[in-house]
Amino acid sequence: MIKFFLMVNKQGQTRLSRYYEHVEINKRTMLEAEVIKNCLSRSKDECSFIEYKDFKLVYRQYAALFIVVGIDQTENEMAVYELIHNFVEVLDKYFSRVVSETLNLLCNIFSLSKLW
Repeated sequence: MIKFFLMVNKQGQTRLSRYYEHVEINKRTMLEAEVIKNCLSRSKDECSFIEYKDFKLVYRQYAALFIVVGIDQTENEMAVYELIHNFVEVLDKYFSRVVSETLNLLCNIFSLSKLW
């Protein structure tokens, strides 16, 4: 089961976050900081799967963008790794280039849709 989905730039700023289990806001901030630190500190030669506390992190880097998915221990890492790639392909087809500016636009769209 997917616990959370994060999009982070190389500077460590969270561009998009989605949680599928309740996590308090202050704990989200600490969790995101630790997850981002773990993923950004790894080299490209290292595996994209990390055991972290009571769940696994699956991440993938696209240019200056990191996509990180937190999953439980029973989830298939390769399936989630492919899910990330498919998600980016859809964004790329829809927006033509997936970059940090596109994510800013997406965040604004999501914020506006909540107002309606």
